[in-house]
Amino acid sequence: MAGLLFGTGGTPHSSKTLSTIDGIKRIAELGLGCMELEFVQGVKMGEAGARLVAETAAKEGIKLSAHGPYFINLNAREPQKIIASQERILQTARIAAICGAQSVVFHAAYYLGDSPEKTYSAVRKHLGEVMNQLKRENNRVWIRPEVMGKPSQFGTPEEVLNLCSELEGVAPCMDFAHWHARTGEFNSYPEFASVLQQIKQWLGDEALDNMHIHISGIAYGKKGEIKHLNLKESDLQYVELLKALKDYEAKGLVTCESPNLEEDALLLQETYNNL
Repeated sequence: MAGLLFGTGGTPHSSKTLSTIDGIKRIAELGLGCMELEFVQGVKMGEAGARLVAETAAKEGIKLSAHGPYFINLNAREPQKIIASQERILQTARIAAICGAQSVVFHAAYYLGDSPEKTYSAVRKHLGEVMNQLKRENNRVWIRPEVMGKPSQFGTPEEVLNLCSELEGVAPCMDFAHWHARTGEFNSYPEFASVLQQIKQWLGDEALDNMHIHISGIAYGKKGEIKHLNLKESDLQYVELLKALKDYEAKGLVTCESPNLEEDALLLQETYNNL
């Protein structure tokens, strides 16, 4: 994949309808390169629909990824909630594979008062079981825990990269807006570059060749992320971020999650291409 492809988290607002098919067609019309299928409220797409999505994306030349349901916590107290969380990741990966999507992004866990170390052990164990099942099914979709925006959520870059180094088929979803909101920092070229250097050190150059990135404006407070904003309404230094990504020769998909979706996706793409 040459450089970065830009697209939206879900169907663009300017699509004829909210359907995935019309979303993919609209992404192509706009000159964007990718779209993330949002299964955040549950996987409600059947196999026949997924095959049609794959055909449309292939015809239009659009790369796909998928976002798993929000109701996932691999550190839940109740065993049935762990099993349900694992099943949601598996369901997403199965439909994503039929759609021709490259990756499944998901929010892995909450600490729930546990230490980061204890939480990590639980997430690693339960995600490892998911990966073993996908391997048995010969499902090659990348499973990507996301860097999260609140201190109550599992998902620092170190936690995510550690999982990726220990579990085959697991790769990071680097949400730069989330990490900025969580820390109040990581909003300058040197800081963005330090994260990319960290990815390279932990996972090698191949991780920079196969990135999945979320970018949006973001509002934040003492407890981290509050809500997504449009880039120009936020303090995120997205030009500096794009410079760092270009200098590190990052390749992969960039999903824009700003409220205005395609407007900011096009802004990111144009800015990146003009660097």
